[in-house]
Amino acid sequence: MAVVLSMHWAGVTPEQYDTVRDAVGWEEEPAAGGQMHVAWFDDQGFHVTDVWDSQEAFEEFFGERLAPAIQKAGLTGSPEIVFSPLHRRFVAPGVSGTG
Repeated sequence: MAVVLSMHWAGVTPEQYDTVRDAVGWEEEPAAGGQMHVAWFDDQGFHVTDVWDSQEAFEEFFGERLAPAIQKAGLTGSPEIVFSPLHRRFVAPGVSGTG
């Protein structure tokens, strides 16, 4: 069953996110089971909403690809992560790729 991942990580900067993104290369080589990724920043820190085929698919990606890049980039603390069952997904016609 597909899941929605909601993540908040206080203290992470856009520069750190970009460093990790570039190191992992998930836009060039998408993660198995990853369906959608949206990231943003506000005065509370870094936020992500993802859709994954399963929680296990995210955990495998995290362990194999993401965690090593996070450690190398020197991010501190731990994110708050919540998984919820996906009820419905809509992507507007013509929307794709990075933004």
